Amino acid sequence: MTATTPAPITIALAQLPVSKAAVDDNLQTHLAYIERAAALDANVVAFPELSLTGYELALLSQLAMPRDDATFAALTAAAVANNTVVIAGCPLHNPNGKPHIAAVICFPNGEHTFYLKQHLHEGEEVYCAPGTESGLINVNGTRIALAVCADFTHPSHAATAAKQQADVYLASALISPGGYVKDAELLTTIAKRHQLPVLLANHVSTTGGWQTCGNSGGWNASGELTVTANGTQPSLVLCRIHHGAISGSVAVMTNLHS
Repeated sequence: MTATTPAPITIALAQLPVSKAAVDDNLQTHLAYIERAAALDANVVAFPELSLTGYELALLSQLAMPRDDATFAALTAAAVANNTVVIAGCPLHNPNGKPHIAAVICFPNGEHTFYLKQHLHEGEEVYCAPGTESGLINVNGTRIALAVCADFTHPSHAATAAKQQADVYLASALISPGGYVKDAELLTTIAKRHQLPVLLANHVSTTGGWQTCGNSGGWNASGELTVTANGTQPSLVLCRIHHGAISGSVAVMTNLHS
């Protein structure tokens, strides 16, 4: 039996304005980005860490969503309607303790699942609990490993993804202007070491007291930054991936609520 070569895939990285704890408003922005991404032929649209609520650690317990939350149903319906996989950041209720920082993954077949952030930044453990299982999804034959922010600062996380034969390493994050250079170096290292494309979806709003820097983008399997957003401009960064190479473009988002 011969291995099949994955078809080209387009992953849209969403840089969107996020309002503090305003889940309904943020959901509407997500839906506008999903519709636009699908119109641009994206197979996947990925949002930053805690994109549905903002990075509001002190509010996580009250914002934590059950697994059957209506917000997830709305995102899944959008995934079905637009034939696009949707990955959005959320605080997830944990019946066994503190909530998780999670990514909800909604599929065009109407199902949804979750990836739970495994490695917490210092201070996050006060408000939330880590997950324990790696996140690997298969989209049209492309295996996409999911990371949330601090995950990618632990070499073991990307090493596990490589062992699982991931084709792409996709990180959702909150990165500040002062932290970008160091984090970009880490992402470059992951791409080179494991010979796979690495993508970053970052915030553009000030959230949780943090100023963020956008610059969402993609590094090819050689560690070269191939496509990137224009700073903090609300936009979709379209990364077309084939055989480890990335070609891309940036679609600026305007008139979201018109």
